Amino acid sequence: MKLLLAGLVLVLVVGSHAQWYKFPREAYQGSRDMWRAYSDMKEANWKNSDKYFHARGNYDAAQRGPGGRWAAEVISNARERVQGASGRGHEDTAADQEANRWGRHGGDPNRYRPNGLPSKY
Repeated sequence: MKLLLAGLVLVLVVGSHAQWYKFPREAYQGSRDMWRAYSDMKEANWKNSDKYFHARGNYDAAQRGPGGRWAAEVISNARERVQGASGRGHEDTAADQEANRWGRHGGDPNRYRPNGLPSKY
């Protein structure tokens, strides 16, 4: 009886956490999504496009799953801490974080898309 109960508990635990092994790969892919958005932002060099690329990077990473969402949050928060310490305004940092959260929670990044930004991005 104890063996049957232990087996049932094991099945329930494994079943409820069956996706844990995907987390590292999702985090890695999410990190790459964030890097791609950053690289595209630098390449585009488009006025007022910062929030769009923040939202897009977070959105793309979060679509990978929990690992991607985690990577997006860690990278976004670290970036804002570094830039905040460099003297950027609090309002700009707060607006960046709002765009980060919007994308990370599945919001359409095009909400922040500036007029005229090439369709490549």
